[in-house]
Amino acid sequence: MDRVRELASMKAAVIFTKSSCCMSHSIKTLFYDLGASPAIHELDREARGKEMERALQSLGCNPTVPAVFIGGRFVGSARDVISLHLDGSLKQKLKDANAIWF
Repeated sequence: MDRVRELASMKAAVIFTKSSCCMSHSIKTLFYDLGASPAIHELDREARGKEMERALQSLGCNPTVPAVFIGGRFVGSARDVISLHLDGSLKQKLKDANAIWF
């Protein structure tokens, strides 16, 4: 859990993914399209990936990826991020966290 919290707070936007997950790819693309450069942590390529995946599950991530953090706070999974984008609040959250400036 400590490793996840540490990584989640190192950058304004952080996404925990798996390299083979299509939803993870979609969320990363959305963030790039909005002008953010999130830190990406692919759990299937991290030495402690299984441990981090269990920590994400304990936070309520189901499925565990993509797991999105903005400003060090857990935002949710792909469904949550898409909902925020559709209601217009994702961009504001990214602005508030200084992940984007426009």
